[in-house]
Amino acid sequence: MAASSVTIRVDSEIKEGASRIAEHFGFDLSSVTRAFYKQMIRENRIPLNLSDPEPNADSLESIREADAIIAAGGPGYKSAEDMFASMGL
Repeated sequence: MAASSVTIRVDSEIKEGASRIAEHFGFDLSSVTRAFYKQMIRENRIPLNLSDPEPNADSLESIREADAIIAAGGPGYKSAEDMFASMGL
């Protein structure tokens, strides 16, 4: 099988960060890229976890507060404009 090259463009910051992680595990970026391609072929999918990050403590507290307001029968709004209008803004 003949080898071929792939060129990708990424910000230097991304490349440096990825290189640091790869080197931590004893790899270089080319080896990690080849492994990624092989995994794509083996699994017949793109092996990425595309999910939203977990909310931080402040966000979780805000969510709990909003749930409590809703459970207590607090007002609901159809839009941000309605909410601001109810506050006189």
